[in-house]
Amino acid sequence: MAQVWHLITGEYPPAIGGVGDYTRLIGEALSRCGDEVHVWAPANSSSTNEAGPIRVHRVPGKFGPRAMLAMERGIDRGSKSQVLVQYVPHAFGWKAMNVPLCIWLASRQRARLGVMFHEVAYPMSRAQSVRHNFLGLVTSAMAAILARSARRIFVTTPAWEPMLRSISRTRQPIQWIPIFSNIPVVEDEAGTNAIRRRIAPNGGMIAGHFGAYGPFYAAGTTALLAAGLAQDAALSVLLIGNGGTEFRARMIERHPALANRLHATGALASAEVSRSIAACDLMIQYYPHGVTTRQGSCMAPLEHGRPMVTTSGPLSEPLWQESRAVALAPANDLPALAALVHRLVGDGDERQRLGAAARDLYDRRFDIRHTVAALRASFNGADGRATR
Repeated sequence: MAQVWHLITGEYPPAIGGVGDYTRLIGEALSRCGDEVHVWAPANSSSTNEAGPIRVHRVPGKFGPRAMLAMERGIDRGSKSQVLVQYVPHAFGWKAMNVPLCIWLASRQRARLGVMFHEVAYPMSRAQSVRHNFLGLVTSAMAAILARSARRIFVTTPAWEPMLRSISRTRQPIQWIPIFSNIPVVEDEAGTNAIRRRIAPNGGMIAGHFGAYGPFYAAGTTALLAAGLAQDAALSVLLIGNGGTEFRARMIERHPALANRLHATGALASAEVSRSIAACDLMIQYYPHGVTTRQGSCMAPLEHGRPMVTTSGPLSEPLWQESRAVALAPANDLPALAALVHRLVGDGDERQRLGAAARDLYDRRFDIRHTVAALRASFNGADGRATR
């Protein structure tokens, strides 16, 4: 049965961001199922021509009163209409404390409201400043308002469920729907080989890193990549994506001897990201709290069938260990992680096995078709829970 969707998101292309790309791909996939899809997103100076299957509504301001009024007037109240919020607290302005938007959603859209929690709330800790703990308190209250009001609650990792239940006391079912890759695979052997010749002209191996280069990841990623380069003289590292150029400059400042073997792409279109990932012999993905199913930077290498070294931690789901599709070491054990990289550099058979297992895991568990089927089934009243 065809449905009408209103996707509310704090970012949307051409703005750069994983949640925006995720929303666009979800909208396109729902449209291919015959559904009518509307996206409500912030205004963007580059978004003058948005013809296509998705009807994009650019709201004024950053989800303040005028934006809420526009959505109040524009969201269809029909029985087939569903509102799905792509929730990340800092994406909706107001310094991540847009309580009025949450109250409006709870009061005006409750009957058809679904919330996809990409993140839940800013953490609170005695070690933090009063300002940061206040932010944690407010964002927890926002998540509680939405969780108590939503008809459907979705999380991108099961780790969010106990947090949501603790702060909201909701008894609603909470459905786990993992993230999919927002980097479609491009089959271009010539383009991939050109990248390999540029990064490793002498035929050496290339380790790639894709995704976040912010301060939360910086220390561990720097130490791991430096250790990998130090152990294997023929290894080069390719930093893929926005922020990589600045990260490379900071690494070289600390490790100047690595300058000729450390490369960065800068921001790229998705097709070039795909070619760059495909050019790598293995991927090194460091996550301080462990790899989880909410990390798009992990999903892209999986879909591309790249062998991957990554971290286990308190947020990691059991499937990573059970599937044997990635090489895992504890996030707090950098020597073990570096040893994994070194072992894979010298073990072509294991790299091949990991690559095939990664591609298989992605297809069985994470492909966008599973997400769309779960969403449509859930709002139709069927059991659309993702396979665990």
